[in-house]
Amino acid sequence: MGRDPWGVPYSDKSRTTAGLLQVLLTFMCAVGGVGRLYAGHTAIGLLQLLGILVSIPMMFLLVGLLTLPAFVLWSLIDGILMFTGRPVDAAGRPLRPT
Repeated sequence: MGRDPWGVPYSDKSRTTAGLLQVLLTFMCAVGGVGRLYAGHTAIGLLQLLGILVSIPMMFLLVGLLTLPAFVLWSLIDGILMFTGRPVDAAGRPLRPT
């Protein structure tokens, strides 16, 4: 798998795949958190996923008008940070750049 410039071994997960899953599925299907689930961060991934899925039916109660954009924005920003930042998997290893 190789090592990053600091000598830490890379994860077997790809940063590009995690970012694409996070951004594209959130943007196109309103399903967030999949990139986090792929990287092994189940708590954050499930919170984003369930937050969006619960907010959609709550749109009729007007509560969803506040929560849905917040969860979608959080998921999109999280995906962008996976591309530009130094994301790690659940074991703390940096995700592979490709």
